[in-house]
Amino acid sequence: MLTDLPLFVSLIVAYAFVLATWRRRRDPIHSIKTVGQSAPLLSYIGAYRFLINAEELLREGYHKFKGSTFKIAAMDRWIVIVNGPTMVEELRSLPDEKASFMHAIGEIVQPDYTLGFNTHMETYHVSLVRERLNRNLGNLLPGVTEELELAMDEYIPMRGDEWTPVNGFSLMQRIIGRTASRVLVGAPTCRDTDYIDLSVNFLNDAVRERVLLSLFPPALKPCIGFFMNGAHRTSKRAAGHLKHIIEERLQTLRDLGDDWLERPNDMLMWLIEEAQGEAEPLKEVIKRVLALNFAAMSTTANSAIHALYHLVDNREVAQILLQEAESTIEESGWTKSAFSRMTKLDSFLKESQRFNGHNGMGIVRMTLDEVTLSDGTRIPKGTIVGAGASSMHWDQELYAEPDKFDPFRFHRISQDGDAKVGFASPLSEYIAFGRGRHACPGRFFADVVLKAILSYVVLHYDVKFEDELMRPKNKWVGPAVTPDQHVTILFRKRRL
Repeated sequence: MLTDLPLFVSLIVAYAFVLATWRRRRDPIHSIKTVGQSAPLLSYIGAYRFLINAEELLREGYHKFKGSTFKIAAMDRWIVIVNGPTMVEELRSLPDEKASFMHAIGEIVQPDYTLGFNTHMETYHVSLVRERLNRNLGNLLPGVTEELELAMDEYIPMRGDEWTPVNGFSLMQRIIGRTASRVLVGAPTCRDTDYIDLSVNFLNDAVRERVLLSLFPPALKPCIGFFMNGAHRTSKRAAGHLKHIIEERLQTLRDLGDDWLERPNDMLMWLIEEAQGEAEPLKEVIKRVLALNFAAMSTTANSAIHALYHLVDNREVAQILLQEAESTIEESGWTKSAFSRMTKLDSFLKESQRFNGHNGMGIVRMTLDEVTLSDGTRIPKGTIVGAGASSMHWDQELYAEPDKFDPFRFHRISQDGDAKVGFASPLSEYIAFGRGRHACPGRFFADVVLKAILSYVVLHYDVKFEDELMRPKNKWVGPAVTPDQHVTILFRKRRL
């Protein structure tokens, strides 16, 4: 009997291999062409390469399958990538019931664990950004610029005519935290050091935990997520800052209703108004404030850091932007109208975003049903699909000399009569803010905040890298792009 055991084990292994091969061939995902290894187990080598060198793999796939589709292995799933403007338009046009942005966010961000709550399917806070925040940007801007001035003076302590060293990454995260919080929760909460700390830590903890979760297959995510408590800890800290404000405003709203003529004009107030019918309005408001804080800081802070590094690295460009800011602000003040006329600064910011990006992928969707694309690619239900963003933004057929940072590239295009190339304008060949109905609703807020910050810097400071360094290279973790976090920038009051 024992002599038959090796034969029995061999038969079981052979049967398992044949079954796995049969199932693999029946799954449409395996008919999609692959960049990297695709064989069972070997695909994890490809997934490791994607984790440490996604930029190279995405560009390889873009040029090999341009105008078509390929798949790439991540540690926890296959990801399907579509390439080029035509495929971008096809992906973004798919109906939500077939390819869902919200379900994709849930799968990628894993908000129950990384944020400590789940709001991605109940998005009235997103509607508030799209409708009330964007409509009130002009009214909110004076508060934003006031907060910017206070924050810059606090975070860059000047000593006479000396150069002051500041970590550029930390500075921009805190500046964005202060200005965004002025709109989200108002003053004086936005100036509370502990509140700004928790806002920054909430972002960094969520990003770090999201990367960690992406290393494990779906079945293990709940186990790993169980031990994550950074977001829950931050939520409790946030409640300590916001509870009494929310309860006081809720009570005043109940007492006065529409007769409350001096109600605050900030996101916190708008969320309170929307949450009145909720079973736990306090909890709902706090988690949405944190969700909006995460959304605002995760993209806007990185954009600010990238742009600051380019500004420090291009002194002649800084001088041109200074002249534009001086003339425009002298004429119209620190207003939305003034920022809309800063076309060179607008081009500088858009080129910075094209050149660097937030993520190697854009327009991410999750298929809720099998989808067949125009190139014949069959994508099974439950698959994450995205467009190759960074690769397309560096396509020489779309952008002349794409590997060169050309700060006034889009300014020249606008001068030729194309009014749709502004920083906040998504295009089929420029998807840093997404495209279509799910394009980032906060991009108009990011537009004015970034222009306010960069204008303030060129108007008030001389800047340079410590030890005359060149602009540092970006860091990639999987498809996520971040500026170098360890760069010291020297600031000095601008010499007139």
